Amino acid sequence: MPKRTILTLAALLPTAACSAPPRHQQVIELYQSQGCSSCPPANAVLNGLADRKDLLTLSFSVTYWDYLGWKDRFATPAFTQRQYDYAAGAHRSGVQTPQMVVNGRGFINGVTEAEVSAALKRYARNAPEPDIAATAAAITVGKGDGHGTVWLVRYDPGTLEVPIAAGENAGRTLPHRHIVKELTRLGDWKGAAISFPRPATAQGLAEAILVQDGKGGPIVAAAGL
Repeated sequence: MPKRTILTLAALLPTAACSAPPRHQQVIELYQSQGCSSCPPANAVLNGLADRKDLLTLSFSVTYWDYLGWKDRFATPAFTQRQYDYAAGAHRSGVQTPQMVVNGRGFINGVTEAEVSAALKRYARNAPEPDIAATAAAITVGKGDGHGTVWLVRYDPGTLEVPIAAGENAGRTLPHRHIVKELTRLGDWKGAAISFPRPATAQGLAEAILVQDGKGGPIVAAAGL
C-alpha cells in the first residue's frame, strides 16, 4: 500500500501573496500514470504547485498504460474518459501522458516550470464568474453568464509516496500530490443560481467544484471548498 505523508514543498513558481484561497482558482489538471516513464518530471512540477492558493492542482491517473507491467492503483476508466473528452472537445487527434490541461482550454506537457508559467498566463480565466459556496448540506453556484456541468472533485491533500515494483518506473518511489479519488457530476448550471445536495463528506479528502462548459469544454468557474 502507498505510504501517505504530508510534505511541505517549496513552490516551483512564485507563490501568490494571499493567505487564503481566492474565490476563483485557476485549474491545472495533470493526466499521468505510474507506469509512464515520462511522467515523473510533470508530477514534480505539479507537486511544487500544490500549495499555491491561487491554483487548483489536480492529478488524474489514467489506465491506458497499465499493460506495460504496472497497474496504476489510482487510475479509473472515468479519469481516462475525462482526458479523451478533452481531446474530443478540442478536436485533438489523441491523448498523451504527461499532459496538463490548463483551465480546460490549454494543453501542455507540463514538464518544466517555464512551460506551466506561460500556459497559466495564456489560458487564464479573466471573465466574471459565478460564485461558488458550500454548506454542510448544499453546494451553490451563483448567478452568472453562461452554462456548464457542475463537478465535485475529491482529492488527497497530502503526498502519497508510491513504490513502483514493475514496468517502466520499476525500482522508483514516486511522490504524488493532489491525487483525485472521486469525480461526481452534481448537475447542470444554466446561468441562474442553483443549489445541489452535498454528498456525504469523504474522510481525509479535500473537495473542489468545477463548472465546465460542455463535455470536455473550458472551465467556467472553480473553487476549493
